[in-house]
Formats: sequence, C-alpha cells, structure tokens
Amino acid sequence: MPRDRDEPAAVRVYTVCDESRYLIVRNVPSLGCGDDLASLFGTYGPVEECTPMDAEDCEPYTDVFFVKFSQVNNARFAKRKLDESVSLGNCLQVTDAPQFESPLDTKEKLEARRKEVLGRIKSSAGRPEGTSQYSPAQGSSSGNHHQMNSNKREYMKTIHASHIEDPRFSHVPSDKDYFPSKSMNATVKLVREKLDKIQSGGDNSSTSAASKKPRVDNRRKI
Repeated sequence: MPRDRDEPAAVRVYTVCDESRYLIVRNVPSLGCGDDLASLFGTYGPVEECTPMDAEDCEPYTDVFFVKFSQVNNARFAKRKLDESVSLGNCLQVTDAPQFESPLDTKEKLEARRKEVLGRIKSSAGRPEGTSQYSPAQGSSSGNHHQMNSNKREYMKTIHASHIEDPRFSHVPSDKDYFPSKSMNATVKLVREKLDKIQSGGDNSSTSAASKKPRVDNRRKI
C-alpha cells in the first residue's frame, strides 16, 4: 500500500548493537563463486571466514554466504558499499548478523565504540569555540587579497605620476596639429570651431540676459 504524501517517512535507527563483524550475503548466484565473493569482500578488510549457509532459505538458483571480518569497521564499510550492489551477475543483499557474536565479541565491539566516542568528544572540546579548521587558510587568503589591493594602488599611482611627468602625455594646444593626416586635423579643427562658437554663444546669451532692462507695462488698466 503506497504511503500517503502527508505522512512522514519512516526512520529506522541503527545502533552499535545492530552492527557486527559478521555479515550474511544473500542472492549470490549458485555458480560456486565462493572464492570470488571472498576476494570481493577482502578488498574492504581482512576476511577470516567466507562459507555458504546451506540451512538458510533462499531464492532458487541462489546461495547465502556467511562472511566474518576481523574488525567491525571493515564489516561496516563493506556492507555500506556492497549492499544492493550488482556483483557476480546478481544484486547482493548484505545484512549484519549480531546473533552470531559471542559475549567476548560484543564486549570488544562496545569497548571500541566507547573509545571512538571519547576520542571525538576530546577533539571537539580541544577546539576553540567559534573557530573552524579552515580559519588559517581563510586568514591567509584575506591577507593575500589585501596585499594585492595595496600593490594595485601603488601601481596606479606610479602610472599616473609617470603620465604627468612624461611629455608624450601632455595636452596638445588648439593651434597645433596632432594627427599626421590632414583630413583628421581638419576634422579636429572644425569640431574645435563649433565648440568655441557654442561656448561664445552661451557667454553672449548670459551677458545679454544680464544687461536687458525690465520691460515696463504702459498699457491702461480698465
């Protein structure tokens, strides 16, 4: 039955008690590939045992294998990578098997987990509050950025000073030709004349407006 859209998804919590260095691998093809399966799981850590489980129920033409790792971490990593993965022609189904643990296995597993949690707590407590592990890199990058900005400002000041002192960048008077082409010099001269005429016209209009007397209305009022 499909789940309702408004219904929250089910969440399953796994604890250290559910994990184990013993794994059960289902849906393995019945082709006598026990050695291939052992080498496949051996890529994730030392495997102490990899044997078929004939008493387990399984689908036709498939086998169930029992895999025993030397450490829980290796078994956890192998299960995460190989569960629901296509290998040996079938989609493998890997599950933990803590029911095969001895009291000594359970004790060692819980002790290793306790040491791991204590190590994480000590590492987080030793780090200063409000700082991150990337703060030195960020500080160096900001310092480099500030240095680049200062170098850029110094370079622009040097270029500006050189332009002022260099006679090649001096302004050309209006009565001299700047371009080697006569047509371009004629165009520049024409533009200068028009600008001068516009400027003189603006000065004359302002002068006439200032000198104009106010007009007196001599019309008779009715």
